[in-house]
Amino acid sequence: MPPKQRRIAILGFRSVGKSSLTIQFVEGHFVDSYEPTIENTFTKNTKLRGQEYQLTLVDTAGQDEYSIFPTQYSMDIHGYVLVYSIVDPRSLEVIQVIYDKLLDMTGKVNVPIVLVGNKRDLQGERKISQEQGKKLADSWKAVFLEASAKNNDSVIDIFSTILTQIEKADNSNNGQAGDGKGGCVVT
Repeated sequence: MPPKQRRIAILGFRSVGKSSLTIQFVEGHFVDSYEPTIENTFTKNTKLRGQEYQLTLVDTAGQDEYSIFPTQYSMDIHGYVLVYSIVDPRSLEVIQVIYDKLLDMTGKVNVPIVLVGNKRDLQGERKISQEQGKKLADSWKAVFLEASAKNNDSVIDIFSTILTQIEKADNSNNGQAGDGKGGCVVT
């Protein structure tokens, strides 16, 4: 059986670690230097519950509340990873605006989304509690995770969870229910 093709967009305010999370997942290392991303696309083959996937990860430029939500982020995208930094309250405000724009652009109420509070390695500088992130994700009916790209903490979980959410959405569109179990084998 050929691998299922899945496109995932990673969105968030600038400097929240979108590229770091993506590169950690795809290449297995942490990129410490910060250069603003214009847009990069990465591919990775992975396996989830016996199904092979070819992922295309769209690592987007940092958005702010004034940026127009580009149409290409709403077409042919199966799921979204929305990222904020636990040390930057502004990034949480911006991610809420991005979420609203995302729903407007896709025209869907039920979009596969994982909300990620990144930079968990900076606990001493934390400004956004885990409860705040979870409450926001719950209000969106999204899954919430905290991660650290630097420590490779929960990075694989982010992508296995978004794949699970995409499959649940696909299955519910086909009248089937997903089992909700994660677990990603990186190949």
